[in-house]
Amino acid sequence: MRFDDRRHAGQELAVRLLEWAAAGDLADVVVLALPRGGVPVAAEIARALGVPMDVLVVRKIGVPGTPEVGIGAIAGEDPPVFDRGALGTLGLDETDLASDVARERLELHRRDELYRGRRPAPRIHDRSVIVVDDGLATGITARAALRHLRRQEPGRLILAVPVCSPRIAAELREEADDLICLHQPSVLRSVGEWYADFEQVSDSEVLDTLRSMSSTV
Repeated sequence: MRFDDRRHAGQELAVRLLEWAAAGDLADVVVLALPRGGVPVAAEIARALGVPMDVLVVRKIGVPGTPEVGIGAIAGEDPPVFDRGALGTLGLDETDLASDVARERLELHRRDELYRGRRPAPRIHDRSVIVVDDGLATGITARAALRHLRRQEPGRLILAVPVCSPRIAAELREEADDLICLHQPSVLRSVGEWYADFEQVSDSEVLDTLRSMSSTV
């Protein structure tokens, strides 16, 4: 196992990002976690850098009958982002997934309201934005997040994850200005195999973490 838990993974990522900060490569930083798994990772990074943290709710669109396998994702009110190759392989098109998209959009709104309440979304324009997740299997949720944020014209858009495959890393380098992935195994069966403790993160843990950070973004 490479990481004890998500906090450990965040501490390891923070070491790399602290080097960038010391070199003056980061300015006006905000850390955005993809909930729920990215939240404990992101919290360690934000604490180490002494910068604000918030969440960006993104919802995966799963393969029909195998919902845990992501074939698309949504962020905000943006159109869905799909893995076009996978759609073709499965003989699907966007209309086949319209009801799934609608259902996940409702869940996205529910979670965004739960996590944020009346707190406004963070300012993105001209800032250094570090997007954090606990690992990437297909990379589709990270792709949707990065495209959503790119439309808001950040000064620098960074994706930081503990583990992903070399192929996913190469694909997402085209979406982000910088990408940090600590481990890129040639075969990635699951993100969880890279953690000794990979218990699901609860909504209450997300809320507790956001309250403990309690920084204005």
